[in-house]
Amino acid sequence: MAVPVAFFALFFGYPVATIVGRGLREDGRWQFGRAAEVLTSPDTLDVLWFTVWQAAASTALTLLVALPGAYALARFDFPGKRLLRAVVTVPFVLPTVVVGSAFLALVGRGGVLDEAWGLRLDTSVWAILLAHVFFNYAVVVRTVGGLWGQLDPRQEEAARVLGAGRFTAWRRITLPALVPAVAAAALMVFLFTFTSFGVIQVLGGARYATLEVEIYRQTAQFLDLPTAAVLSLLQLAAVAAMLAVHAWTVRRRESALRLVAAEHAARRPRGVGQWAFLWSQLLVVAVLLVLPLAVLVERSLSAPGGYGLAFYRALAEQADASSAFVVPPLEAVGNSLAYAAVATLIAVAVGTLAAAALTRRAGPLVRGFDALLMLPLGVSAVTVGFGFLITLDKPPLDLRSSWILVPLAQALVGVPFVVRTMLPVLRAVDERLREAAAVLGASPWRAWREVDLPMVSRAGLIAAGFAFAVSLGEFGATVFIARPDSPTLPVAVARLLGRAGEYNYGMAMALSTILMLVCAGVLLLLERVRVNRSGEF
Repeated sequence: MAVPVAFFALFFGYPVATIVGRGLREDGRWQFGRAAEVLTSPDTLDVLWFTVWQAAASTALTLLVALPGAYALARFDFPGKRLLRAVVTVPFVLPTVVVGSAFLALVGRGGVLDEAWGLRLDTSVWAILLAHVFFNYAVVVRTVGGLWGQLDPRQEEAARVLGAGRFTAWRRITLPALVPAVAAAALMVFLFTFTSFGVIQVLGGARYATLEVEIYRQTAQFLDLPTAAVLSLLQLAAVAAMLAVHAWTVRRRESALRLVAAEHAARRPRGVGQWAFLWSQLLVVAVLLVLPLAVLVERSLSAPGGYGLAFYRALAEQADASSAFVVPPLEAVGNSLAYAAVATLIAVAVGTLAAAALTRRAGPLVRGFDALLMLPLGVSAVTVGFGFLITLDKPPLDLRSSWILVPLAQALVGVPFVVRTMLPVLRAVDERLREAAAVLGASPWRAWREVDLPMVSRAGLIAAGFAFAVSLGEFGATVFIARPDSPTLPVAVARLLGRAGEYNYGMAMALSTILMLVCAGVLLLLERVRVNRSGEF
């Protein structure tokens, strides 16, 4: 546990605590009156209310749309299922800025719906809710669908034989077993939408702001650190409460898994009704997930002189004085790949050690350590990024001008995915195998190398792939610390969208398409090496 604890203490706890302390301390004294003033401000209450209700609405809508899809992927076997799993997951690993760009191309000014029917949804709450469903569909499908696929259907069939109707059998047999997984998925969706940043920035305009967006505005635009610090603490408290509930639901789900059949093969649909249901879910995926991405690609090819690669060629042109960049925008591709590769190495090293520690020990201390690993997913990335700038600027950690700062911030987001991927596999390794190796004279290091490593190598590849994809899309912290001459892809997209002009918009769509294709390629590779389909990412 020492290395992960040191990593999180230095690159997460220290920057966050410092920026919060700097915001709430003045002349060496704590300004608690300022905190009360911010918390009772009508503006803060409005932001908090919008943050909560849009997260609740997004969660309910996501469950409504995704639960039928979870059933289809869990219970039916059909050609192209592996490809569909990858397609469903692509939106989740895309940067929120790219998700916003895709919906901007679909429902924004000059978008497909605007051109076809004069319908615009940008700067409206409906665009935000739909983008959140698009982004979180995979969370429900993979988390709930994984457990659903392990439930033995013969239990429900036995209830039908004994006279129960289809709905009664599902309500009495299947639903109670699914409740922990549904609760866990709902909490994760609520967490991601509660801290939404990029989607709100692109689609909400100046009209809507979550806590995360307001923290960014107070920090970057108004330089009001006291207000930003109070809002960061408010968000931290809310996230900590959600993670505590999530940990409880995960323990409930693990208990449920021990009570049901561990293996179950999906079957081909039978009858017209099942085939119609499957095709309806494929249609939902096509309209909700594939259409925005297809529109993104179409807009990247729709140049002023007709369809072509003009916007892609413009990415390689040298920047001029009027540009948002000091280097050609295409360099952001190489920068992002290099940063993400380094961040992946860090995340896999730290996350694997953390997962190994969680499998060997138990108790309140370790449960608290597990919660600590999840905090970067919910704590303000804006606070972390700005905290990097004001804390890592003195020897021996003067990193403010170093390239390593970006991979460190990206690794903070990648570690939780590594832990959640590695932990179930490490827990499945029979302890007696390690004990047998020890009896035969193997050291702990050799026992791990000879016993654990061969069994978890595939899980390690999957963890590395997810860490790489997530690192590519990190935006909240990177927007503060990426240097002007070394922008990442999400930062470059945000800069281009923030400038007027058809070519800036087209280049933003082109960069977004490149990032989408890279993420999709990574996920397809993961599906080829994936062996455990029990529902964890």
